[in-house]
Amino acid sequence: VSGMQDVVMTYGTGRCNMAANRDYWDVDFNGHTCGYNPDAPADDTVMVVRVTTLEGGPVATVVNYACHPTTLAWDNTLISPDYVGAMREEVVRATGVPCVFTLGACGDLGPREGFVGDTGVADRNGRQLAFAALSTLSSMGPPESDFVYAGPVVSGATLGTWTNQGFDDGRRAQASCFSGGIFSVDLRYIDLPKWADLERDLAKWLEKQQAADARGDAVEARNCGAQAERRLRWVGRIEGLPEGETYPVLFSMFRMGDAVWVTTGGEPYHVIQVELRRRFPEFSVMFSPLVGVMNIAYLLPEDQYGKGLYQEEPSILAPGCLETLTEAVAERIQKVIS
Repeated sequence: VSGMQDVVMTYGTGRCNMAANRDYWDVDFNGHTCGYNPDAPADDTVMVVRVTTLEGGPVATVVNYACHPTTLAWDNTLISPDYVGAMREEVVRATGVPCVFTLGACGDLGPREGFVGDTGVADRNGRQLAFAALSTLSSMGPPESDFVYAGPVVSGATLGTWTNQGFDDGRRAQASCFSGGIFSVDLRYIDLPKWADLERDLAKWLEKQQAADARGDAVEARNCGAQAERRLRWVGRIEGLPEGETYPVLFSMFRMGDAVWVTTGGEPYHVIQVELRRRFPEFSVMFSPLVGVMNIAYLLPEDQYGKGLYQEEPSILAPGCLETLTEAVAERIQKVIS
């Protein structure tokens, strides 16, 4: 707080293919698994914010990227920041100022190489994202400037020239506006499981786990333990939910100059941030789901329900809710920028 000051935030967009779609159809298993799917698209957008003093000195870097931090899995026994740790270390090493990471909408996205025990893989994933962020930083012009067309120069060819044009008072006022707030949208529940059913299933799977342990079947014990864990998660998920047919999902939307910052809860699929950026191309859209309650779990596109995807299993919200949330956010953005 003692170091609080006015800053200039400059936005850039880069690309990183470390994240991949994770809804894979396993032919032999005859069902979907939560792992790398090379045949489906993934959002590779990296949003980078360079924060500087009014004189241009570095203050911080913000990196916004959509990818579950699931490089490491059951073979790893360490507490780890996964790929985010190495990403931040590399950016800090290059810039000399703190790096803040904000996770994007990644309900269907995870590392191309993930679920391993080797922390070196997590660090490699982090460095890949860091280099993409640093490349984006290197592409930025001076603070408080726009890259504008400067006109033709007749030479061996008629050359079109561009230049970094500093803000005038009007442009600075436009880039300094701040507005928005915290809002709510009612989203429909699914037919939620009953307490009694969850307790019965939990007891059944715990009993099976104990039996598998007793006969030394480690794989069966692991599988039964996982099923018991899923029931325990459901117990925590529905505890304290508001009564009725809908859940009031909070989201925030703030316009800060040339950018729009959006936050939600839950784990929406990446299409929400892609759609918002498509609708508002004149703004840098920063999106993160790490605000608000997480027990609403995943929000899938309506056409992805009924396929046996893992993400549908823990979700308390009905098909169509992701689209409803997207429209609610877009409506608020439109009101603020109009």
